[in-house]
Amino acid sequence: MTVAYVGLGANLGDREARIRRAAELIDARRLSTVIETEPWGYLDQPRFLNAVAEVETELEARELLGLLLDVERRLGRVRDGRRFGPREIDLDLLLYGAATIDEPGLTVPHPFLLERAFVLEPLAELVPELEIPGNGTVRDALAAIQSAS
Repeated sequence: MTVAYVGLGANLGDREARIRRAAELIDARRLSTVIETEPWGYLDQPRFLNAVAEVETELEARELLGLLLDVERRLGRVRDGRRFGPREIDLDLLLYGAATIDEPGLTVPHPFLLERAFVLEPLAELVPELEIPGNGTVRDALAAIQSAS
């Protein structure tokens, strides 16, 4: 079994209901507080709700990513090619155990993890002392991003 962490976000429709439903569909064993945040990357869009789910899984990382993409589709996500735009649901594989993965279509830890307070804050709520492979603890990463802003 591997413990993985998944970022959940939504800024269209019933945002909180979609986040909670996605957490159910991925069998999250814990879900952080759901927080409201400003958009990141593409600013001209509605505010997001974000959370982080802890998942214990027997799936390999690529299989887990496939499950996340399937849940997004089931909950109405349409990938139209525009990155960081409005969406019904977004599921990002943030961490997969202590693994470091760099393959086409799959990078773990998530490539923007250390830049996103809206992910680090709920992740720190769940596991502040968790080591991010090659980058110290979640708490340290959050402190670094907070001090930089």
